[in-house]
Amino acid sequence: MKKRISEIKIDPWKVAAEGGGISKEKLMAELKRKTGISDEFTIVRESVDARKKPNVKLVYTIEVGQGDGSSDPEWIEREGPRPVIAGFGPCGIFAALRLAEAGFRPLVVERGKAVDERVADVESFWRDAKAEACDMKPDPESNVQFGEGGAGTFSDGKLTTGKKDVRIRKVLEEFVKAGAPEEILYKHKPHIGTDRLRDVVKNLRSRIEEMGGEVRFSTRLDDIVIEEGCLKAVKLSSGDVVETDTLIMAIGHSARDTFRMLRDKGFDMQQKPFSIGVRIEHPQEMINRVQYGDPKLAEILGPAEYKLSYRCEEDCKESIAGRGVYTFCMCPGGTVVNASTEAGTSVSNGMSNSARDGEFANSALLVDVRTSDFAAFGEDDPLAGVEFQKKYEELAWQNRTETGMAKSDYGEFRSSDEDCVRKSIPIFASEAILEAMPHLGRKLRGFDSDDALMTAVETRSSSPVRVLRDENMEAAIGGTTTKGIIPAGEGPGYAGGIMSAAVDGIKAAEMVIKSKHIY
Repeated sequence: MKKRISEIKIDPWKVAAEGGGISKEKLMAELKRKTGISDEFTIVRESVDARKKPNVKLVYTIEVGQGDGSSDPEWIEREGPRPVIAGFGPCGIFAALRLAEAGFRPLVVERGKAVDERVADVESFWRDAKAEACDMKPDPESNVQFGEGGAGTFSDGKLTTGKKDVRIRKVLEEFVKAGAPEEILYKHKPHIGTDRLRDVVKNLRSRIEEMGGEVRFSTRLDDIVIEEGCLKAVKLSSGDVVETDTLIMAIGHSARDTFRMLRDKGFDMQQKPFSIGVRIEHPQEMINRVQYGDPKLAEILGPAEYKLSYRCEEDCKESIAGRGVYTFCMCPGGTVVNASTEAGTSVSNGMSNSARDGEFANSALLVDVRTSDFAAFGEDDPLAGVEFQKKYEELAWQNRTETGMAKSDYGEFRSSDEDCVRKSIPIFASEAILEAMPHLGRKLRGFDSDDALMTAVETRSSSPVRVLRDENMEAAIGGTTTKGIIPAGEGPGYAGGIMSAAVDGIKAAEMVIKSKHIY
């Protein structure tokens, strides 16, 4: 029988090893002393209580006792057509893993390349951007958005989600089996880092293949064959036609050509609100000092993070009244990168290595986009939001500086409407940011400093479209369910980040298993 003990507060200095960092041996000894237990235990959760700076505390929940001894079911190979999964980001990976565990030998088609080739392509693009700053073009099929691991491969590798789901634990455990640090099982804000995540996704792929799955890279889903309301086959960019009765569309939020194919085939889709804004950078040392009180605590606890939000008052300008302004995907000790997928566009994003040891912290600073904001691109067109995104990505390219991206500091942004960053985002977004910054600066001292560096434009925080699905997660055409086609993850509008996408992928796989009457 397992027993949990919560709210165990530890002085981080007591468990710090010489040279910084947490000593596992001293931590375990201190937890035993604090609780009075002598048995073996597992750390379930670790968080930081920084409310009384600089008297910061680590807070733990531990679990004592044994489990019920249950084990995974025996693996059995299933007969019938192989399910196809389009996309090998978090959603596609975990859908494939769950189906492979159930014996279905899934076929995954990923338009981008395997992670090592993909990293080489992306780093070449970034080098060209710095060297030329004029004509660099991303590979449209191998970039920050497309390829093994999805957009999350070039990120901080955050494993947090606002959703509560029993499948979250499975996702974390599978990451650990694949080489992620064990601490992600209990950290309050776990992350892997882009450097480690690259090996983790390769190891997950190997697991899928060992159980009979197959992953085809540089292979795009180009068309879907439907007969009498049922999926019959998929057509691939390789020219292959694969007969199947199951397609999980884990296509990601940047698969604009796939969205167009679905719209043109008559799938039920709708416009979806999203966000637009900039990346903002500050010295990581400043963030550490403000958040911890004592910046030296960063040597023990790791670089400090933040999460800020502000809602514009209703008596503000009509264009921004009620709009939310918030930070998203904060990357401690990270780097701002160009994440575009098309020539003539610039898209900002952030990433961190596992050590998070860079000089600067960065975060998206985003403003709510309403469907009414992109009505000019087609009031009834489900892809109007895509065209809205493209408009500002092209403006950011046109307004780029010698860095290859539109960059300026907040002082310039604040003082001139001709600032290159302000010219690269909608007027309502710049007005909302200007309204919010003093309030955010009061929440995090120095956030609104004039030398904070801003980069435009951040457009890909979430999908601008939703592909509708029913209670069985199946898509529809003209209001009638199309059997066997399951839109899942971020692209079709059902997730927002690595964890929620992975969980949705598992749910999609479970629906497939259930439809085959296998429980």
